[in-house]
Amino acid sequence: MYWLYCQRGDVENRLKDLHHGLEMDRTGCSRFLANQFGVLLALAAHILFQDLRRRAAGTTCVDAQVTTLRERLLKLAVSVERSVRRIVLHFPLTCPWLETWQHLARAVGAKT
Repeated sequence: MYWLYCQRGDVENRLKDLHHGLEMDRTGCSRFLANQFGVLLALAAHILFQDLRRRAAGTTCVDAQVTTLRERLLKLAVSVERSVRRIVLHFPLTCPWLETWQHLARAVGAKT
């Protein structure tokens, strides 16, 4: 029975991700279709974050919530160098999550 209780807790954490991390509950528009589209975008983002979390196996972000993933991996100041054949991201020298970012980049097929 304890494993069932743990699964319920995991589901509640995913719902909390949708509520707090992706702000799915923000339906302030007066038009139904606009609100429905916003909820669908939040669900699509949730699916992408789930895939990112799955690919983060072996890193410190494997159990991270959406807000943590956003702050550690997406809200980064990088310099982008673009050429015809590739895009190079130059991270700051003091980037604390560089190894995690490199691991995830390799997991999605980036060449390093």
